[in-house]
Amino acid sequence: MRLGTLDLGTHPVLLAPMEDITGPAFRLICREAGAAMVYSEFISSEGLIRNAMKSTVKLRFSEAERPMALQLFGADEKVMVEAARMAMEEQPDVIDINWGCPVRKVVSKDAGAAMLKDVPRMIRITSAVVRVVNRPVTVKTRLGWDEKSKNIVEVAERLQNTGISAITIHARTRQQLYGGKADWTLIGEVMNNPRMNIPVIGNGDIDNPVQAREAFDRFGVAGIMIGRAATGRPWLFKQIRHLLDKGETLPEPDMDTRTSLCRRQLLESLKWKNEKTAVLEMRKHYSGYFKGLPFFRDFKLKLMQAATKEEVLSLFDLIREHYA
Repeated sequence: MRLGTLDLGTHPVLLAPMEDITGPAFRLICREAGAAMVYSEFISSEGLIRNAMKSTVKLRFSEAERPMALQLFGADEKVMVEAARMAMEEQPDVIDINWGCPVRKVVSKDAGAAMLKDVPRMIRITSAVVRVVNRPVTVKTRLGWDEKSKNIVEVAERLQNTGISAITIHARTRQQLYGGKADWTLIGEVMNNPRMNIPVIGNGDIDNPVQAREAFDRFGVAGIMIGRAATGRPWLFKQIRHLLDKGETLPEPDMDTRTSLCRRQLLESLKWKNEKTAVLEMRKHYSGYFKGLPFFRDFKLKLMQAATKEEVLSLFDLIREHYA
């Protein structure tokens, strides 16, 4: 799959942008595990042009994370254009536009998935960003606003005509949020549109290698994107890649690997963030890193209560010894 001159290889598996999850540390570990490209947390265009720290800090990434996409959201054309110019100063590989975020604080500002109710404005803003960015521009969106307005086949074609390099489709409506079952059949309809010629990336409910392979085989997408299923499970990219390339299933990692990755993620995060933030954000990953361990409740409670780097690292050691 190619985005302009950027070659992501055959059947690439990408790490989805997720707020408070896809920071630099986790992105780096996922890239090393086989993610073909990683994305920033979504960045407010309004916050960016006001130089708000919460937004500007999300622009930062390391060279080791490349290929790297910076994802912007907003609802004002001039603001989005200026934010795209600012993001380009960081020299990302891709600028991604978020037309899919379903959370209330975003859609209440007419941004994210709310733009599915105003497709002409979506097209105008996307076209304007494409004109000012000299790197590939991609879009992430959903099937539609609700069950009565699943207009993704038309929307995908119109977005393609703005000059974007690829489109990622989350196989749910905004109304579904993250519940219910993802409907990949509509992604298949987009793929079957003879006028579509840019890569289509599928997203939604893929949480194991077999599902990933099926998405490629059944729906013919150019790539897939993994979101919540990868949280605390960076090895999922290695497992998927191994099945796609070798036809073999890799086992779940042992306890040494899990605790080592946890330790590495925390220490890498401390290079970018203060201790309080790094420790708090790690809590979102523990259910993935230690999924399936028997009698883990007491350890998890201690991890969720730990407030310092030293406490957390000490708990990682105890967990490794206990489950050795």
